[in-house]
Amino acid sequence: MSNSPEIGSRTRTRAIMEKYGIRTKKSFGQNFLTDLNVLKNIVEAADITANDNVIEIGPGIGALTEQLAQAAGEVLALEIDQDLIPVLKEVLSPYDNLKVINQDVLQANLPELIKKEFKDPSRPIKVVANLPYYITSPILMNLLASPVEWATICVMMQKEVAQRLTAKPGTKQYGALTLAIEYQTQAKIAFDVSRKVFVPSPNVDSAIVVLTPRTNPLPVQPFDKQKLFGFIRGCFAHRRKSLWNNLQSVIGKDPAVKEKMTAVLAQLDISPQIRPEKLTLKQFIELANALHRQNLL
Repeated sequence: MSNSPEIGSRTRTRAIMEKYGIRTKKSFGQNFLTDLNVLKNIVEAADITANDNVIEIGPGIGALTEQLAQAAGEVLALEIDQDLIPVLKEVLSPYDNLKVINQDVLQANLPELIKKEFKDPSRPIKVVANLPYYITSPILMNLLASPVEWATICVMMQKEVAQRLTAKPGTKQYGALTLAIEYQTQAKIAFDVSRKVFVPSPNVDSAIVVLTPRTNPLPVQPFDKQKLFGFIRGCFAHRRKSLWNNLQSVIGKDPAVKEKMTAVLAQLDISPQIRPEKLTLKQFIELANALHRQNLL
């Protein structure tokens, strides 16, 4: 094991950047974390053990990767920036339980990668990442749509997005993303992270969010998951408008359609004038199912 300071220290980060001529790329949303306490707390929040296989998305110059390699059984780091691959392989060379590959997670066949890259693919699979702000939601949705059964997804993201993921009905942060996350997981904010601990400093603060698979079953099953979330997105298309106005945009304004929608809302005891953010996941599923029975969805 190298006697060099850990990568996550500000001194070592700057030394690595200088040695390899690294300039962060805005196109990849690169901000390197330079606080060892925060890095260690992320590993703790993800509950990484020597029995775990870990996939890291966007290792950057390897600060979090190093901490994960010290705690996990195996680590597979997916880095989209090919210029960082030789840097990562060199600075992380003391660790023989990790692989770094040049891969866009949104293009990856995750089940195949797990089967191919981990010595024992049957171990719990955990995702840990410092996600680029501009692509947080697509990556999360991609992970949740995957057939892989994740043990934990522990990700750093813009604090505002973290608040949306964990929002409660009736709040301004609550929306389609909240419901998509709630459908499959239990989400909690582990801790906040100041913008001051990054190089370069972003314009906003961050938060660590931990997603764990649902332990309690959904109160109601939807008639079709994909159609349910298309419907929910439509209901939140115009947040300032009532549920009724959004429903007309989604389903139509034909008098016969409006009559059926009125009857469905009355049957479910939902006011047409309610705002979409007031409805729970259960109510959205019940509403979608009832509209489907009327051949409206």
